Amino acid sequence: MGDLETARLVLHPLTVAETERVVAGEPAADDRWEVGYPTAGDVAGGGRFLRTCATVGDPGAFGNYEIRRREDGMAVGGIGFHGAPDESGTVTIGYGLIEAVRGRGYATEALRELLRFARAAGVTRVIGDTAHDNVASQRVMAAVGMRLVKEGAGLKHYAIEWSPGADGAEPAADAPARVRRP
Repeated sequence: MGDLETARLVLHPLTVAETERVVAGEPAADDRWEVGYPTAGDVAGGGRFLRTCATVGDPGAFGNYEIRRREDGMAVGGIGFHGAPDESGTVTIGYGLIEAVRGRGYATEALRELLRFARAAGVTRVIGDTAHDNVASQRVMAAVGMRLVKEGAGLKHYAIEWSPGADGAEPAADAPARVRRP
């Protein structure tokens, strides 16, 4: 599995060894981490990925990705899946950025690319959630075509669905425009 690239970002699939460094907060000499990376969310997501690898095996392309700026290669956040698609073709996603780069559209750009990848890989539904007061994350999910489907217990739940075997037609007017294969 190679990197996924957007106009401004590289989504780098993390290996187990790279994830162990993220969870420990200890970069290798060649890791390029911006100040503030990894965040608590990156550490939590890395822990989930490592537990998945230990219990059911490496989910491959459905693991975690480091969000890197193309301009300088610096890691500024993380995005990824909570595991491989289930029997219905559904995956759960999560993402986050260091505070210093929020508000620049990076989360939207990264999530849009992850959705393109998921759709090209045959995923039929992507779900995610955010706190009621995390308006920025709500805007990100809405911007990529995800719809609010449920609220409760302090969370808002979002989803986007595609028909199995869809030919690339858009699920909604504001959803990702095309699939870019890695």
